[in-house]
Amino acid sequence: VIGRNLRVQIDQKNQNIHYWFTDISQEQKLNNTIAEILSHNGKLSHLIFCQRFRSAKDDWQSELTTNLTATKQIIELVCNQFDASSEKSIVIINSVASVLIGLEQPLSYHVAKAGLFQLVRYYAVLFGSKGIRVNSISPSTVLKEESKQFYLENKKLQKLYKKIIPLGRMGTAEEISDVVDFLCSPKSSFITGQNIIVDGGLSLRSQEDLARKLTSLTHYGK
Repeated sequence: VIGRNLRVQIDQKNQNIHYWFTDISQEQKLNNTIAEILSHNGKLSHLIFCQRFRSAKDDWQSELTTNLTATKQIIELVCNQFDASSEKSIVIINSVASVLIGLEQPLSYHVAKAGLFQLVRYYAVLFGSKGIRVNSISPSTVLKEESKQFYLENKKLQKLYKKIIPLGRMGTAEEISDVVDFLCSPKSSFITGQNIIVDGGLSLRSQEDLARKLTSLTHYGK
């Protein structure tokens, strides 16, 4: 696990998890960290990206650097460092903002997420001959440890999600990790270059349908 600020508590008892602290936006530091990881752990089986740039302002360059440039740099550094006997899967945690617009997020976020999907498609074709599969997962808002309490205590918000999401509830971080697990398993051995939307079916609904549902307006007398 690599990151600049790991918010999870480091589990000292689990000797199978190793942590490296680095800023992935700084190219030389990132290069050194990747080299150290490969030296310490040997060749890779899978590579999972879930980084996010966080700022109160629309920082175009930092958003693109964190999402696109760092991802490209890491993939190209390790594309020849996968264990030949493994499934060799790259999974990128993306966002529904890669295909939909949510004005609570800035333009830079949307452009970066859309670029990630094209990056996935490109590398899926480029590395297919190496047996490396590349896919992305685009979740909607999910219940995570750091936000679970807020959503669970907000009854109006819970009622809203129940009304608009076909499955009638919010998803969880564990359900997203289950999709990652699937994409890193032999069960997905012929899937590559895909963007899997995990949103309980929310993105399937038309804007008109949602608007009528929320405002209780009827359509054609129904």
